[in-house]
Amino acid sequence: MDVYSILISFLFLLNFIFAGIIIFLERRDATSTWAWLMVLFFIPFLGFILYLIFGQNMSRKRLFDWEDIKKIGIEDLIKEQIESLRDQRFHFSDPDSREYRDLIYMQLVNNDALLTQDNDVDLFTDGKEKFEQLIQDIENAKDHIHLQYYILRHDNLGSRLLYILTKKAKEGVKVRVLYDEMGSRSLSKKVFRSLKEAGGEVEIFFPKRIPFINLRLNYRNHRKLVIIDGKIGYVGGFNVGDEYLGLNPKFGYWRDTHLRMQGQVVKAVQTRFILDWNQATHHHYIHYDERYFPLTEPVGDMAAQIVSSGPDSEWEQIKNGYIKMITSANESVFIQTPYFIPDQSLMDALRIAALSGKDVRIMIPNKPDHPFVYWATFSHIGELLKTGARVFIYENGFIHAKTIVVDGKVGSVGTANIDVRSFRLNFEVNAFLYHRPTVERLALIFEQDMQHSRELTYAQYKDRSLWIRFKESISHLLSPIL
Repeated sequence: MDVYSILISFLFLLNFIFAGIIIFLERRDATSTWAWLMVLFFIPFLGFILYLIFGQNMSRKRLFDWEDIKKIGIEDLIKEQIESLRDQRFHFSDPDSREYRDLIYMQLVNNDALLTQDNDVDLFTDGKEKFEQLIQDIENAKDHIHLQYYILRHDNLGSRLLYILTKKAKEGVKVRVLYDEMGSRSLSKKVFRSLKEAGGEVEIFFPKRIPFINLRLNYRNHRKLVIIDGKIGYVGGFNVGDEYLGLNPKFGYWRDTHLRMQGQVVKAVQTRFILDWNQATHHHYIHYDERYFPLTEPVGDMAAQIVSSGPDSEWEQIKNGYIKMITSANESVFIQTPYFIPDQSLMDALRIAALSGKDVRIMIPNKPDHPFVYWATFSHIGELLKTGARVFIYENGFIHAKTIVVDGKVGSVGTANIDVRSFRLNFEVNAFLYHRPTVERLALIFEQDMQHSRELTYAQYKDRSLWIRFKESISHLLSPIL
């Protein structure tokens, strides 16, 4: 037997071993199992490498463990809320929120997502406006600034932000920056030298173990959070980079959605940041301190829950929240997402809503930033069009917003896309909003975006070329692992 034959036999043996791991040990869902089996057997050598990079499951151990969380009283508040919701004695400040008692209870029991009802919120859909407000809030910081992004670039916007953070650190404000290494892979650690010399702290989520190579392409921290003095919290879709100001010719205008919140909800945002920070560091661990959870007066009447999800979680909390919202719809479901690759459960919920006569509308971009994901999106869009759902292709640049609005009463804004990666593989965070004025504004924003979109009809979709059909078919088969 020659060397070539031995190599081929060895590769097929490896494929057999990894197939066994996928089927018997990792216990994936059937769709992703078949997708990986197809990759392994049709492209033996490359499939083996792809599996090592993309395919390994994370052990569902508790990555984010902060015992001091009990000291801030959240544990007692959660128990009290659960009991009062069970006993039907919980007081809803907004009567409309009572309609979503089951959704609130589910997120509370399974995600420790405390409901707060005294909040105020500002909505941002334009990057320039969002970052001008953020920089102003940072300039006004007195005690601490906690900043976490998936993508942090050292371009004009990133340099400006870093300069201001360094200035605040020199003034004695405690500055902490956490970023994901894969999302910010072009970022050099050298850019933080001045910030660190000024007393700032910088940590990286899941850094590479081998120089120049990071095999953890899955399990990235996709969250975008900023907390200022424990009184202002930001959550949403904008990362830090010039393209988010609409300055990248490839994408043009960048349409996203971000929240600036005040009230008790900021405590939940702060807790999420501290848990992520403590997971990433071994030498700058944050212990409980009342400075991070100051007493705040009621500032509004918006009810909200901060819901997190990740591959270490037993349940796909954000996806389950989406499904619960969709199945509760009486009139309408509006979704904006750059990637639309739902799993079967979410697809069924949307299909049933559309077949039941609900006004289901999906808005996606008109240009791909990831080709396979783009064509997988269109394959799922085609299935929904058959049910009577309406699909809009945003054409005024690139839409990156991750929002869902149901009946103009309940909504969600955050970092999670409608895809398997966000639901199972990445660490995400969303704000679930129970406040008619805010949610109605989100619905109005959707309708305004429709003016910059073209509607894709089922007749137009059926008229696509054979080449597009082929790309959709291949992408659809791979969608469980995209």
